[in-house]
Amino acid sequence: MSERLAQGALIACALAGACPAWAAAAPEKKLEAVRVLVAAEGESVLASQMAGRIVYIDAQLGGRIRKGATLLRFDCGEQEARLNMAKAESEGADQVYASKVKLQTLQSASVLEVGQAAADAEKFKAQIQLFQAQIRQCSINAPFSGHVTKLRVKAFESVGVGQPLIEVVNDEKLKMQLNIPSTWLSRIKVNNKFSVHIDETGKTYQARVRRINGKVDAVSQSIEIEGELIGRTDDLLPGMSGIATFPDAPKH
Repeated sequence: MSERLAQGALIACALAGACPAWAAAAPEKKLEAVRVLVAAEGESVLASQMAGRIVYIDAQLGGRIRKGATLLRFDCGEQEARLNMAKAESEGADQVYASKVKLQTLQSASVLEVGQAAADAEKFKAQIQLFQAQIRQCSINAPFSGHVTKLRVKAFESVGVGQPLIEVVNDEKLKMQLNIPSTWLSRIKVNNKFSVHIDETGKTYQARVRRINGKVDAVSQSIEIEGELIGRTDDLLPGMSGIATFPDAPKH
């Protein structure tokens, strides 16, 4: 029997609890199997930080996105006008302050007048910073490279503060999520390798244990672990599932 067929048979019989005699006769090949879920390294729901009307969308369901790319933009004509006005007022306040300082040297302006002019200049600089921050909220940029999983709005639609706009997933690096019996903790350690057979692709992949939860679930007597895939995984998508198999730990 080929190694691949043998592994498939072992997975099936492990789940059914009825392995054939040839499997029992080869304890060094014994496998323990649990269900596993393919998950993305990061997911995010991008929400609106301002109330406004959408004028541009560069995202579509399942579309590829690049980190930092603009996915959506609001109409921010009013905010830009306020910024320009604040810049003009700031320039005028700077001129007044410089004039007051010069008059003070000629003993034609009091310390109070100079201090008030300086405060006015700083106030308009702060307004500029405020309006610049508001304008930065006019664009929604991709927080990482990946794919769009849900588009909740359309172009020219008006939205409120906090409204979900786009859901994105970082699937450039996938991880495995699974729960193992707590009794396996004596032999399952970080960096232990295991095999993953994915239902949707029909293929088997190699992975290693990356993290082990610090708490056992008292009801199910299981513990969550996280694994990372080894090698190319271009055909995998978040949400796929399958069976993870762990070889017996070596005897010492």
